[in-house]
Amino acid sequence: MKNKNNTSWGNVAGWYNQLLEDNEDTYQEKVIKPNLLRILAPKKGEEILDVGCGQGYFSRVLAQAGAKVLGVDIGGELIKLAKKFSGPNEKYLVLSAERLLGFVNNRFDAIVCVLALQNMKNLYAAVAEMSRVAKKSGRIILVLNHPSFRVPTASAWEFDQAKNIQFRRIEKYMSEITQEVDMTQGEKDPRKKKFTYSFHHPLQVYFKAFYKSGLVVSRLEEWVSHKVSDKGARKAAEDKARKEIPLFMCIELRKI
Repeated sequence: MKNKNNTSWGNVAGWYNQLLEDNEDTYQEKVIKPNLLRILAPKKGEEILDVGCGQGYFSRVLAQAGAKVLGVDIGGELIKLAKKFSGPNEKYLVLSAERLLGFVNNRFDAIVCVLALQNMKNLYAAVAEMSRVAKKSGRIILVLNHPSFRVPTASAWEFDQAKNIQFRRIEKYMSEITQEVDMTQGEKDPRKKKFTYSFHHPLQVYFKAFYKSGLVVSRLEEWVSHKVSDKGARKAAEDKARKEIPLFMCIELRKI
């Protein structure tokens, strides 16, 4: 039976690790990593909490820049991988972002949550906990799949032959959506299927969660794809669309 409370990516830890570690052309490597380092500019000795750290990809990036990084994730299998490849400035714990047990108030110099907040069932609890453990002078950096253009099951690329343009079709936006994600597409045996869940919220829901947790937005950026199409009749239109319609949204928060 499928468990809709299970939002962990732990059951696909090996696949996710291979995706990031064996491929140098990912969005994580080419788009998110350089922008995250630019915005965060981690300093030696800073203590950073990586919420929803997965197998430690961005934790390692920040630790290599000199920060002391503590990564937390609800997926035990992912944390095992993170520990396996960890360096001297990294520590990892199996812990839910919605209950950061054991962490005192105002502890961390900075908090990052990269492509993970949209996979957390209780958005308000996760944001409140990040606010609680961030120092009053600290920052919280969130990176999201852009909620205005990437709506699970309700958005897609389409092509207008008459106008020779590629565009993004949005069928829903204001409705909050809980979407089952099949992580084993192609697997025919239902006993071997593995699922997790993603949650879509319109921007106003995110901003209400920030306000309720005593946070204000100090920076907002939208990041586009680095990829280009191969030669073909639609190449120019596809490349233009990638630069016009962002994949990711980065939000920097500070305590009021």
